[in-house]
Amino acid sequence: MKVRYAADRERYKRMTTAELRGSFLIDGLFPPGAVELLYCEVERAVVGSAVPLAEPLKLEAGRELAAAYFCERREVGVLNLGGPGRVKVDRQRFEVGRLDCLYIGRGAKEVIFESDSADVPAQFFLLSYPAAAAYPTTRATRADAAEVKLGSPAEANQRTIRKYIHPGGIKSSQLVMGFTQLAPGSVWNTMPAHTHERRTEVYLYFDVEPGATVFHLMGAPDETRHLTVRDGEAVISPMWSIHSGVGTKAYSFCWGMGGENQDFDDMDRVAIGDLR
Repeated sequence: MKVRYAADRERYKRMTTAELRGSFLIDGLFPPGAVELLYCEVERAVVGSAVPLAEPLKLEAGRELAAAYFCERREVGVLNLGGPGRVKVDRQRFEVGRLDCLYIGRGAKEVIFESDSADVPAQFFLLSYPAAAAYPTTRATRADAAEVKLGSPAEANQRTIRKYIHPGGIKSSQLVMGFTQLAPGSVWNTMPAHTHERRTEVYLYFDVEPGATVFHLMGAPDETRHLTVRDGEAVISPMWSIHSGVGTKAYSFCWGMGGENQDFDDMDRVAIGDLR
């Protein structure tokens, strides 16, 4: 498991592009036939992927967690971005199709990922936070998600938000998770921007076409920077940073949060005129 240490907002002001990418961008996710995990100092999140081919893949704790098994003290959100597959959690088997979500609760001892076909493998995105309580492992299909439509063609930000793990949906200890799809012709997400002083967030960008890119905006509202992000790359967003973006074409992203509360609307909004 890789380990990533956080940069504070003062060091951030002096960082080069390479340093920003090294601190906040997560690339190298979704290698075929492997589990890839990054342990982050921010909220002690673990961000990762599992792409099983002909052989199943097992989620291991690693010495970094000092645990007998991965979910000994943790919960995990799983979103499948690839072909159909399944996740076996202890004695239960969950079929997880494309854009289906699985929540794995604290105390699950064995987690195994499988694909229906090695030619079109499942691509499981993983986001995990420490859990103070145990909740049942639960699957939700795309049709089960709470759907919210926002934006307009005039503002180039028409999008659909689908919430999976949240107080009104799948129950969790602190994890909140879902994904957003932009409509064709729309390119802006989360603008006007906001911060979460009580939570941190991870964005995983997907369905970014070859040759396209997303410019992810980050940083304190009065001193913003950007990262160029490709398909299958993620960004760590600390509590003092905005998280917004604009793409050269429409795209999608999975968002996940952990921290003080699970209130989706707990945002410190920033007026567009106050951005610098």
